[in-house]
Amino acid sequence: MNKKEHWEKVFATKQETEVSWYQKFPKTSIQFFIDNKIAKDAKIIDIGGGDSYLIDHLLNLGYTNLSLLDISENAINKIKKRLGEKAEKVTFIISDVLDFKPENTFDVWHDRASFHFLTSKEDISKYNTIISQTIAKNGYLFVGTFSENGPLKCSGLEIFQYSESKFNAVFGNDFNILNCFTENHQTPFETIQNFIFCSFLKK
Repeated sequence: MNKKEHWEKVFATKQETEVSWYQKFPKTSIQFFIDNKIAKDAKIIDIGGGDSYLIDHLLNLGYTNLSLLDISENAINKIKKRLGEKAEKVTFIISDVLDFKPENTFDVWHDRASFHFLTSKEDISKYNTIISQTIAKNGYLFVGTFSENGPLKCSGLEIFQYSESKFNAVFGNDFNILNCFTENHQTPFETIQNFIFCSFLKK
């Protein structure tokens, strides 16, 4: 089963509360937008957002230029159905992030729990190249992954754990770290996953 088949099956067979990354209110991500005073008309893209509730809350906060990229068409269809008419206010992109060829730059690139699925040096380097070309000057990168105290797998797939120094090794040439912190995420199954979140500013 390839990557796309895997994620199509996940979103076709599991309810939103049956996956470990479920959050009814993505507090940490929302706080990033508040703390950095991200403009309401900023061009924002959520990478691997699946059917997360981030887009719902950003729309409710008045953000007007939102895009969501996910490899799974089933995930995109789920969030479209949930948003109803509001879905027309969002640009949906069905693509592997490594195949993403955006025509425009973005002011904010948000990635919670997608980047850590890239485990080869080649894929990590390709992701870095894409964001370096896609995030506007003085734009933001906000990324969350399992920390070095977190799980080694997610959804049955191997992941790559991160620390602040590992993030800086990947992104430090083009971005300055603004903030890094770890946080425990409680899954719907009452287990705990330790995440690291880092925000960066494009040089």
